[in-house]
Amino acid sequence: MLQQTQTQTQTLWLSCLIIFSHLSSSSSSSAPDSFVYGGCSQPRFTPGSPYESNVDSILTSLVNSASFSTFNNFKISVPGSTQSDIVYGLFQCRGDLTTSDCRDCVAHSVARLGVICPDATGGAMQLDGCFVKYDSLSFLGVEDKTEVFKKCGPSVGYSSDVLSRRDAVLAYMAGGSGQYFRVGGSGGVQGVAQCVQDLSLSECQDCLVEASGRLKSECGASAWGDMYLGKCYVRYSERGFHSRSDDDNGDVDKTLAIIIGIIAGVAVVIVFLSFLSRLCDRKDGK
Repeated sequence: MLQQTQTQTQTLWLSCLIIFSHLSSSSSSSAPDSFVYGGCSQPRFTPGSPYESNVDSILTSLVNSASFSTFNNFKISVPGSTQSDIVYGLFQCRGDLTTSDCRDCVAHSVARLGVICPDATGGAMQLDGCFVKYDSLSFLGVEDKTEVFKKCGPSVGYSSDVLSRRDAVLAYMAGGSGQYFRVGGSGGVQGVAQCVQDLSLSECQDCLVEASGRLKSECGASAWGDMYLGKCYVRYSERGFHSRSDDDNGDVDKTLAIIIGIIAGVAVVIVFLSFLSRLCDRKDGK
């Protein structure tokens, strides 16, 4: 029983280290490999199947291709595959990343997908600097205005100056043409927008108009906001994008306090169980 208690304690601390590592890595959203969102499809493939070979092949192709391009898409079917074994995939890096940073970001995305989506027939990972997706159903060149992720910062109050500048930035993000990646600012308000390049420029425009409109209506007077749709995103910040890590740190502090409280409570239970175990051993020895 005591050995089991020690094992539980070691497992508890290991879990804490994993949690703290995740929190520290996500507290600075300026890093290209900072996590934004991720998801997996419900269907699972059979290990050792042709589909698994196709998944491995397409994820490897995405990482290799990111060494010399900021966008690419693939349709993979290894010899012996059937129509149902075909895998589709793409990656898209932020427009201001270097090729080396792009490759590192895509490699991080693929590695995380392998952890959170084992045996999943499809998965998507959005980091701050890149987007990776694969699936058994073709999504290449298909418009997708589904709201995938939204986050709004704290309210700055209804300052007419800030809001007018925010509106000007969002209008620019939605109104520019001929660009998949857009950056602009008005005073202290900065904005960035991007579409996945499997869309046409007109489809990109439609997606950014939708994202900008939702961001304005759903985040209201927030100091910053992020709106990610299936094939595009729009972001703005009243103080510059690096400042949002300060807001995230506040959330991290609260989360750490909760975790520490949980750890303390679990530790008390473990100590109590250990005491009962020793007490029972003494009684059995009599």
